Amino acid sequence: MEIKLLSPLQLRSLTLKNRIVISPMCQYSAVSGRANDWHMVQYGRFALGGAGLVFLEATAVDKQGRITHGDLGLWEDSQITALRRITEFLKGQGTVPGIQISHAGRRAGSQRPWHGAGPLGDEDLRLRGEAHWETVAPSPLPANADWRHPREIGEADLKRLREAFHAAARRALAAGFEVIELHCAHGYLLHQFLSPLSNYRRDDYGGSRERRCRFPLEIATILRQLWPKDKPVFARVSAVDGLEGGLTLADTLYFAERLKACGVDVIDCSSGGLAKPVVANSTVRPGYGFQVPYSEAVRRKVGIATMAVGLIIDPRHAEDILQQEQADLIAVGREALLEPNWPLHARFRLLGRPDFDVWPKQMGWWLANRANQFEKLES
Repeated sequence: MEIKLLSPLQLRSLTLKNRIVISPMCQYSAVSGRANDWHMVQYGRFALGGAGLVFLEATAVDKQGRITHGDLGLWEDSQITALRRITEFLKGQGTVPGIQISHAGRRAGSQRPWHGAGPLGDEDLRLRGEAHWETVAPSPLPANADWRHPREIGEADLKRLREAFHAAARRALAAGFEVIELHCAHGYLLHQFLSPLSNYRRDDYGGSRERRCRFPLEIATILRQLWPKDKPVFARVSAVDGLEGGLTLADTLYFAERLKACGVDVIDCSSGGLAKPVVANSTVRPGYGFQVPYSEAVRRKVGIATMAVGLIIDPRHAEDILQQEQADLIAVGREALLEPNWPLHARFRLLGRPDFDVWPKQMGWWLANRANQFEKLES
């Protein structure tokens, strides 16, 4: 039987060497939106670890859309060069580089997680020189009770945001990325448009399910028209809000059908995130593979490729998900932080033997020699 986790997958004309994807994970370590040595090492080690596709973190399409002062950005051309250095290294290791582009909406202007993850305030300015800025959202509802009220997005803002996403995608292409993912999840701007809990608008972008989907679909269309026809576009969704009156799986199936019609190739199925921290009455309960049912439902009912994510830490579990056709790709996040060689170790777990020929040659020959020494010691 073919081991699917280790087998190639073709998306348009792009072929991934395996089905293992490193999920976008914010590092909050950029300076003026620019990548630096931290990002080079962070993403480079995942390529050395054997992942087929490595996504860089949520990258802001404009300064107003940053989560924190440390976000990566693609709002100006000067940010391209440092990213190109990373994409060239990843490609050199046989890994496909991907990038997730985003706007934080009402969740912008946040402290870095290790500073508290709350809204920026006077103390952040005093201690670190990190001032807050005006935030915008579909409706003037704060992210949480202690956050500032954002300004409601108007027509001029919608036009500016369309242009920002278009320009950021153009820069991502110039930086050498092969895959682009539109972030429509985790309580950020496009999720805020989608959810009835954060979108109280009475114009063509709020109210019914169809109108709440309208702006995210406009952005998806812009990306698909700009991104080369031979390269795939992903969209990350929060399949459910997990809150009373929030997004349901039925909403997500409707949205996924229309993303497919726009030419999106893969739906990356996450959940929750509209309220931070997770509120006590959320129906989303993390457990091993807890979001796989969302991936399976979208895949089966919409007929589009999906990516499963969320506490998938055992390669055999990942393989079972693929064999049962619940997803086409497996995204590994925090487990990869703990073990950046997870894909290479997955080969050993699934094949039952070491396979040092597929390791980077600078490491593989050392490890093969070491294995031979062990055999002699045990004989």
